Amino acid sequence: MRSAPEARPGSPRPSAFAPAAVLPRGVLVLLGCACLVIVVAGLRWVADLVGPVFLGLMLVVTVSPLTEWLRRRRTPGWLAAVATVLVIYLILAALGGALVVSVARLIDLMPQYQAQFANLREDVVSGLGTLGISAEQVRSAVSGVDSGAVAHVLGSLAGGLAGLLSNTVFVVAVLLFMCLDAVGFPARLNSIVGERPQVVAALGSFARGTRRYLVVCTVFGLIVATFDTLLLWALGVPLPLLWGLLSFITNYIPNIGFVIGVIPPALLGLLQGGPELMLTVIVLYCLVNFVIQSVIQPKVVGDAVGLSATVSFLALIFWAWVLGGLGALLAIPLTLLAKGLLVDIDPGTRWMNVLLSDSPVPDGLSDSPVPDEAVEAQ
Repeated sequence: MRSAPEARPGSPRPSAFAPAAVLPRGVLVLLGCACLVIVVAGLRWVADLVGPVFLGLMLVVTVSPLTEWLRRRRTPGWLAAVATVLVIYLILAALGGALVVSVARLIDLMPQYQAQFANLREDVVSGLGTLGISAEQVRSAVSGVDSGAVAHVLGSLAGGLAGLLSNTVFVVAVLLFMCLDAVGFPARLNSIVGERPQVVAALGSFARGTRRYLVVCTVFGLIVATFDTLLLWALGVPLPLLWGLLSFITNYIPNIGFVIGVIPPALLGLLQGGPELMLTVIVLYCLVNFVIQSVIQPKVVGDAVGLSATVSFLALIFWAWVLGGLGALLAIPLTLLAKGLLVDIDPGTRWMNVLLSDSPVPDGLSDSPVPDEAVEAQ
């Protein structure tokens, strides 16, 4: 048999433990994007399951300081869990009840405006007739638009809300088990700080950011609701307190929440005082809500949670596309969780926080030039 050739002097010796070849960065990025597409497709497929579960997680994270406070006061674990469950159930009942009552009261008011609907139809027919459109065609097109048709649409909306609430049993069960786990979860996290400090820090960042976001939204929601209630009361729109409460709830939907909240009072303004009152309601709502919700609030939210206004808006579009309406409501907390698991958990990717937030560049980064050696190495 022929013996293996001897290594020449000065040549590198072969190693049995040579490091595996590292894939190019571009290939790693493509693989990561492919995995992301698969994950997003899976989330869309199980959106009806993921949305309620994450809603429960957000509520438990929000109320968890109460659980920790009770435990520090040496309250029994079962009593702390019961108190947490009751508080969360009260929050859900209040928010869901306010939405249902708003739609129900609007449906009850519709039959009182039958004559106004008839007058609006005639105004539309006469206005379009001046543009050369046949009156018979216009009447046939708008003949089905009356208070009964609007009430039917609102009834369908109420039915959709009822269908959403039909998952209440599932949400209640998830919340119950999450609240039971929340009693001992801080102790379990503390037990792994030494082995996985990055994981504990990322989860803590998500929890703190979620609570800050909800606090900011609650404060601004109260401000917006107060202004909207006073404006509607001054304009003579029916049920101003109820629509102020609706604007408070829709304030938790970033950027576009006020669009949902303005629909009922604008419709009542059209029926109560005609197009002039409707336009007045819309203009005043846009002035107040746009300035507070779309100019001031995103800046405060961005400073509180570390997300820029652009990232917040894109997160709203993305999560609404993935999870539907519930995704729009949970867009910021979902983004904070994704940021915690993908960015904050790895020291090698935390530099991305500078790009995701509106915060100024830390001292020493903006003024430090890139060394020539690093440029040549690249």
